[in-house]
Amino acid sequence: MEAAADEERPLLHLQPLLNQDVGSEYTSDGSVDINNQPALKHNTGNWRACYMILGVEFCECVAFFAIASNLVTYLTTVLHESKVAAARDVSAWVGACFLAPLIGAFLADTYLGRYWTMVVSLPVYTIGMLVLTVSASVPTSYYHGDVHHAVVVYLGLYLAGLGSAGIKPCASAFGADQFDSGDLTELEKKGSFFNWYYFLLNLGSLLSSTLLVWLQDNGWWGLSFAIPTVLMALGLAVFVGGSRVYRFRKLRASPFTSICQVLVAAIRKWHVQLPDDISSLYEPTSSSSAPESSHNIQHTNQFRFLDKAAAVLPPLDKTCTALPMCSWSFCTVTQVEELKILLRMLPIWASFVIFYSVAGQSASTFIEQGMVMDNHVGQFAIPPASLSIVNVFSVLIGVFIYESVLVPLVRRYTGKAKGFSQTQRLGIGFALSMLTMVYSAMLEMKRLAIAQASGLADQNVPVPVSILWQVPAYVMQGTAGVFTGIGMVEFFYDEAPYTMKSLCAAFSQLAVASAAYFNALVFSVVAVATKHGGAPGWIPDNLNEGHLDYFFWMMAALSLLNLAQFVHYSMRHREKTTS
Repeated sequence: MEAAADEERPLLHLQPLLNQDVGSEYTSDGSVDINNQPALKHNTGNWRACYMILGVEFCECVAFFAIASNLVTYLTTVLHESKVAAARDVSAWVGACFLAPLIGAFLADTYLGRYWTMVVSLPVYTIGMLVLTVSASVPTSYYHGDVHHAVVVYLGLYLAGLGSAGIKPCASAFGADQFDSGDLTELEKKGSFFNWYYFLLNLGSLLSSTLLVWLQDNGWWGLSFAIPTVLMALGLAVFVGGSRVYRFRKLRASPFTSICQVLVAAIRKWHVQLPDDISSLYEPTSSSSAPESSHNIQHTNQFRFLDKAAAVLPPLDKTCTALPMCSWSFCTVTQVEELKILLRMLPIWASFVIFYSVAGQSASTFIEQGMVMDNHVGQFAIPPASLSIVNVFSVLIGVFIYESVLVPLVRRYTGKAKGFSQTQRLGIGFALSMLTMVYSAMLEMKRLAIAQASGLADQNVPVPVSILWQVPAYVMQGTAGVFTGIGMVEFFYDEAPYTMKSLCAAFSQLAVASAAYFNALVFSVVAVATKHGGAPGWIPDNLNEGHLDYFFWMMAALSLLNLAQFVHYSMRHREKTTS
């Protein structure tokens, strides 16, 4: 699963820069401090800044899962919605939370920058949580019917969702910005940052799924929302208080505008014949020591039609008197290559959609399978939904093992600073995801066989198969997250063009949203396609007479095809190479 270009190329092409900046008191990647002055290497950035950024992400994660983990229960028991309506509204809200980051990414990369986008978003999120807290704390008798109560609840929900638009795509990218891309030592720390970023996401999920859900199940809805509200307010104060420690990347032209300019320019010059000498394509020259020059991207031969946008015409353009005015008919090689990078990302992005579709089974089919298994361990009864904690613990423990044991061990054999190459890490996660579905299918086959032998096939009752047999599936899924979940965040940051870091971080959130909608579509198709001729279907109300194992095998087959296409495209994928 090696990429065509060597995985270590980003480090090799930086070597001259690394050598010349040894001992420099300023960062070599052009980052600045809060006063827009060159960032001092020893007074800004690094882990001292990341602690506060990770703290904000932890608070946001606690708040998100405090809502998402049990929202369907709140809507059905407090707002008295039907199960169908509640499931629909929960899916719509979760989807909105993972689509909204596209808005935040646009603001961050075009107008505000990542820091100010987060500063604007955090109060909105906090206000949304405050509205939810008030709506859950005020007795229902104060509302004029469920409709008025619902209006207040949904106002809080979507304010929180709007606030997440600026946090989800910016926190990881802003944290990675704190490490100098021209310093080999700091580059190694950046890899650890993404591991601990994912660790804290799962730690926040664990806190919400245990303590806060317990409060909610016992009727303390107001308190369960008040705790993350206070955390969000504290996170805002700490984040703003650390402003002088952060490193900032200078904004360039809008990435969305740049993409449109390349497309328009290439179409306008469709009749132009490309030169054999690629050096004649336009790329403004600058001093090799200037930080901006390290963000110019080398020309690649893929999608050659787009190169026409950078073709120099003699004369340049009779209608233009200055180059900036010609930007819709004349672009730089770097602009063209930025669009090419996005196009090359699409097949790998599609791989993440299938991966998160499989991960989404832990909140649906895994729980349904557990409901028809023996959930008693001695005198204790294990709620099927609570096994998701195994997934979370697998991630928390897995990050420690990956960082302290696996990476140093693999580094001895590969010689790479991060142990695994980026594509190797992602590929291992995809393979584990597929094995999760294979194991679940085999477990369901065993469960159905025992149901048939016990004469329970026509009864909607648990089968004498211990629910603990599901634990390996949750462990494999959590381990897959350590490899692919973390690797995805790092991939979109490292491969993103300099001007599109937040936008590409939003792509990772979009993959999660797309996976949720993909699962909804698959369930609908399976329900219709497998019930013909009076058959109960693969996933009926009584799973003992269904074939959930067929569904798991289908997902395993999709995962195998997904792994194959990932290997294919990752071998052809050319990494971003700066000049």
